[in-house]
Amino acid sequence: MGLADAVIAQQHIDAPPHPHSIILPEANRPPDANDQLRMRDQLTRKRSYEAANLERKRQIDEDSAKLLKLALHLKAEMERSTGNELSAVTIIEAEEIERLAHNVKEKMKLTVGAN
Repeated sequence: MGLADAVIAQQHIDAPPHPHSIILPEANRPPDANDQLRMRDQLTRKRSYEAANLERKRQIDEDSAKLLKLALHLKAEMERSTGNELSAVTIIEAEEIERLAHNVKEKMKLTVGAN
């Protein structure tokens, strides 16, 4: 590269940005302290939401397993029973199944996340 080319290249570097340029110098600036704080806060909130959703999923899995166990036990009790009357234990189990099913349904509707 000759001296003339070096002078022209230096003029392009020193020249102010074209007034109609779409890329503004502000667009490439490093984040300031407020931006960094905001980004850290968003990351912390995202991790918190992910942890809450994982816990909710764990609870749904646990309640679903209990629900299945109780339903199978209730089915076996109903098959063994010969009378038209239900025992108090059977009614309590049915109520527990209903409560667990309602809890699972409500937890499935809920998803924690940033809006």
